[in-house]
Amino acid sequence: MSDTFTQKVLNWFHQHGRKHLPWQQNINAYRVWVSEIMLQQTQVATVIPYFERFMQSFPDVRSLAEAEQDDVLHHWTGLGYYARARNLHKAAKIVVDQYNGEFPKEIEKVIALPGIGRSTAGAILSIAGGQAHPILDGNVKRVLARCYAVEGWPGTKRVEQALWQVAAQHTPTHQCAQYTQAMMDLGAMVCTRTRPDCDHCPLQNECLAYAQGTQTAYPGKKPKKAIPQRETVMVAVSVRNQLLLIKRPAMGLWGGLYGFIEAASLDAVVKRYELDEFSATSLTPFVHTFSHFQLHITPVLVELNEFLQPGIAEDNARWFDILEPIEVGLAAPTQKIVNEIRSLR
Repeated sequence: MSDTFTQKVLNWFHQHGRKHLPWQQNINAYRVWVSEIMLQQTQVATVIPYFERFMQSFPDVRSLAEAEQDDVLHHWTGLGYYARARNLHKAAKIVVDQYNGEFPKEIEKVIALPGIGRSTAGAILSIAGGQAHPILDGNVKRVLARCYAVEGWPGTKRVEQALWQVAAQHTPTHQCAQYTQAMMDLGAMVCTRTRPDCDHCPLQNECLAYAQGTQTAYPGKKPKKAIPQRETVMVAVSVRNQLLLIKRPAMGLWGGLYGFIEAASLDAVVKRYELDEFSATSLTPFVHTFSHFQLHITPVLVELNEFLQPGIAEDNARWFDILEPIEVGLAAPTQKIVNEIRSLR
């Protein structure tokens, strides 16, 4: 494949690429970094309002490093994949403590920060610093896999290495910021997962998948496995308009977020906390899908007559006024249950 590849991509970007996204204004390493983390596994349209709110509250790395984790997670509520927010917060502290608030310029140091892999590091240093580093996010994998008819699922080492090789081969030493953005845009806007717009693709004549009419065969799909099913009962404890939420452990599912008491059954919770004199209302059951399993949630509202039931307000538990905004990090299922309880009020 000729080296006109890079030039064609750049020409297309100058005409059609996105240049008005919020993180493309007042570019610096911090803004690019936050946007790249938010854009992992999340659509641009979803990210924009989150990015703007986040920048308003944490305009630079020092303000993020000094923030409480609860506040950072609150700004992430609804975006999902909360380990991203926890790692971003951790990494901000490292940048302030070890690099005096200056984002490191060496790729090895960037990759060493929590939550940043080779592709994200390359994107930050390329877009914010003009350094020539290849990237390989989901969009770029798709463009390259189709162009070169690289068979197999990119999650395997062999396929990923082949794609890194191609990515590095075409990364220019000049205009690398534009090229990096162009490759992401091309995958997002033209070389889309379903129904790619090949007629408007600058790489049509270079693309082996297009020549073979096999665009949708690339990249190879992840081998399918049956999705495990799990069940939980979420017990929302309330006294008048006060709602009890418990901060989850820092690591693991929904780490650091506030949620409800979880158990195999309501009876198990009644027994654990020795509850008496309460009324229980069944709320709407629903299924929450994660990348690796489905969680069947049965929510129950338990209304107590008084606050001081033995042991119910355990460590990391807080009461919140159900009629006021809850300004801590909540996972989507927690928010959904809160909304239903509010509607009952």
